Amino acid sequence: MRVHETGVPFNDRSGERLREWMGMNNAEFYDRDRVAIVPMAFCFPGYDVRGADLPPPAVCARTWHGQVMAELSDLRLVLLVGAHAQRWHLGVKTSLTETVARWRDHAPRVFPLPHPSWRNTAWLNKNPWFARDLLPVLQTRVREVLDD
Repeated sequence: MRVHETGVPFNDRSGERLREWMGMNNAEFYDRDRVAIVPMAFCFPGYDVRGADLPPPAVCARTWHGQVMAELSDLRLVLLVGAHAQRWHLGVKTSLTETVARWRDHAPRVFPLPHPSWRNTAWLNKNPWFARDLLPVLQTRVREVLDD
């Protein structure tokens, strides 16, 4: 909700975690000349009856996402944050865990990641390989792209 209210993507605890995963500070992350943040939906879809975020409406990806990605033709690094992004970009039908576990199949240009939401803390605890194996490679790749 904070992101929706401020209009700044990842302007919340999820963003803090994502920037930590990437090894980036706020100035780098929000530098529009170097970083494009392209959501699967261009709105906040609201909450379900349990208070969890609703998934991005499919109509958004069908209507806008492909057009935006086509304009960003020379991307050196793409982070697919969450299962919806992974399904759309990779065409996978596997679980988020399986897709992220196979990150090496897509690196160094594409890294599938879980959403950095605090709601995924249990997932992170169950999958220590994510922090141990994937994040150091991701951080190195982020530095290569930013410092080039």
